Amino acid sequence: MLNEISPNRMNATIAKLVSFGTRSTLSNQTDPVRGIGAARDWIAGEMRQYAAASNGRMTVEVPSYVQEPTSNIPNATVISNVVATLRGSEESNRVYVVSGHYDSRVTNVLNFIDDSPGADDDGSGVAISMELARIFATHVPKATIMFAAVAGEEQGLYGSNFMAQTLKDAGMDVQGMLDNDIVGSPNGDVGTPSAPFDIRMFVQGIPSSETTAEISTRASVGGENDSPARQLGRFVSEVAQNAVTQMNVHSIWRPDRFLRGGDHLSFLKAGFPAVRFTEPQENFAHQHQDVRVVDGVQFGDLPEFVDYDYVARVGKVNGAALWSLAQAPGTPKNVKLDTSALTNNSTLSWTLDPAADGGYEILWRMSDEPAWRYVISVGQVSSATVLLSKDNVDFGVRAVGNNGFKSPAAYPLAH
Repeated sequence: MLNEISPNRMNATIAKLVSFGTRSTLSNQTDPVRGIGAARDWIAGEMRQYAAASNGRMTVEVPSYVQEPTSNIPNATVISNVVATLRGSEESNRVYVVSGHYDSRVTNVLNFIDDSPGADDDGSGVAISMELARIFATHVPKATIMFAAVAGEEQGLYGSNFMAQTLKDAGMDVQGMLDNDIVGSPNGDVGTPSAPFDIRMFVQGIPSSETTAEISTRASVGGENDSPARQLGRFVSEVAQNAVTQMNVHSIWRPDRFLRGGDHLSFLKAGFPAVRFTEPQENFAHQHQDVRVVDGVQFGDLPEFVDYDYVARVGKVNGAALWSLAQAPGTPKNVKLDTSALTNNSTLSWTLDPAADGGYEILWRMSDEPAWRYVISVGQVSSATVLLSKDNVDFGVRAVGNNGFKSPAAYPLAH
């Protein structure tokens, strides 16, 4: 599957998105050739062509709402996302999302007249969502995968917030969201070395959705580094760094870059695990800039600065993570650590999931280590006692399918 990802198709998709002139959220929504409406309709049309090969498993929708005026939206504006949903064959309510934003901007976020190419930010992310939708449409995942292109990001994450809240209101079990935003080039400012096989992954620590009491509980047991997002990040690092992707995934343990924010934040706010992929070193002359030349330096987010082989490799990272997530059992639920007695052994329990037909594994590491290091297979049980002191190590529990795929770990709460 991963080798089907095509740099040439990435090139064609980004070129087409750039051809709409501007994709500002404030731009024309009815012109068939220029503006965000034309881009929306083209993306939806392409996604529907992919869905036609899915034997009815993939459907495409354009959910929309009217955003009332805000500081970055002077008039009531329709915000439309494009979402292709590949329904899971066994657990359709368990969902994984991959997303990029198809709106673009120039220096002034209110300027919807001038050309705003948005090749890297975020034509590159949209190209990954679309290419993975094309390839996955002919396969059958056990869980549901949603391939999204959202709008309103540059104005304030409006499209992703609408999507995340809609999924939350519908009671969907979103167990992972991958946000691809500015993933088009391994090159930074002039003079910095290229990093063609590196991608940054921003991973939140303490969940922004937790209450003060929940944060206090997490801190009291030393779980600041074991949020659901951190477990998703560890999972991605484990499954997506290999000879096929050829990529090194660098986990950055903060929600996002300073002074910036992406659509994964909307999912984190809704209580869903989410991470953001961004190229290793950014060239800010090619982001949020009017297209112009100053002292011989080209400004603007132009396609000539995109490396399509690099975008394809980032697509493989996403594809490896998504398929591994959707084919594995879900992340274990109600995982608890018994702290009711003084003992040098540790007893963990969880809710037994029929999908975990390969059993469960208890993971552990020393408390100052960043990644899981040791694995104890415990079989198809709902609790287990291990001969390790809970005072000294951190534990996690993951589910295993009889197909060999394994879920992200769940961190146990003390009880």
